[in-house]
Amino acid sequence: MARTHNKHIRVFVDGVDISGYARSVGALNWAFDAEPDAAITDAVKNILIGKCDIQAGPISAFLDNDTAGLYVLAGKAAAGKGTRNLMVSIGTNAAPAKGDNVFAWKMEQTDYSVEQGSGFVAVNIPFGGSSSQGTLVYKKPWGHLLLPKTDLTSAGGVNTGTGIDDIAGTSALGGIFVYHLTASNGDLTLKAEDADGTNIDADFAASTLDTVATSGLIDASVSPKHGMVALSSTLAIKRYIRYQVAWGTATTATFTVAFIRNNLP
Repeated sequence: MARTHNKHIRVFVDGVDISGYARSVGALNWAFDAEPDAAITDAVKNILIGKCDIQAGPISAFLDNDTAGLYVLAGKAAAGKGTRNLMVSIGTNAAPAKGDNVFAWKMEQTDYSVEQGSGFVAVNIPFGGSSSQGTLVYKKPWGHLLLPKTDLTSAGGVNTGTGIDDIAGTSALGGIFVYHLTASNGDLTLKAEDADGTNIDADFAASTLDTVATSGLIDASVSPKHGMVALSSTLAIKRYIRYQVAWGTATTATFTVAFIRNNLP
């Protein structure tokens, strides 16, 4: 995080894009416990793969003095606590693009402090760590962006583009599909697809992800919507991954999607 300019970071909380409001994002931590019987001065000889600590630092932001917007972001603004789907996409010397790194996890929001200004409010959103409602199967919050936040229309049809190559091979350890839909005018389904071969549209026809890495039908006429879909930890995933959208009654949609390919046995 320290090597990335803030203007190249995008922040989503429960489907709400606060990138244009956020001033700072705290450290995004992913650490494994060491052997518990070792003394504090002992050299680390091994780590406990199944004992991972996932934490996200507080988010500081300026928001418009808009009751509806604050309600969405805080959940129930009076309480200001609860489970949040957090996604931070990190651009490489530019705005986030397909293939860039993302940090995404279900985090426990512990507070929501607000300071009123003239026409705005300053908020601080601290996270206590990984939520108990998150998946217990996976312990990896880092993945890759399949699509930065983009405005799409059904007139453009489905995605026929190439996918990302995040592993240069196949894997058989599953993963997590992440989506944040900020706005739409109807229902639709967001998906991930995988393919081998030469990474062209025809290769994705036999996708193994198409029926499992899916949001299901979203009634996005009331938005935002968001989700993290944990797949089987033994699922085989092919080399290339791309996003897909199945248009229902919706004719417009604004969303971002990512995929966390698991590489921890």
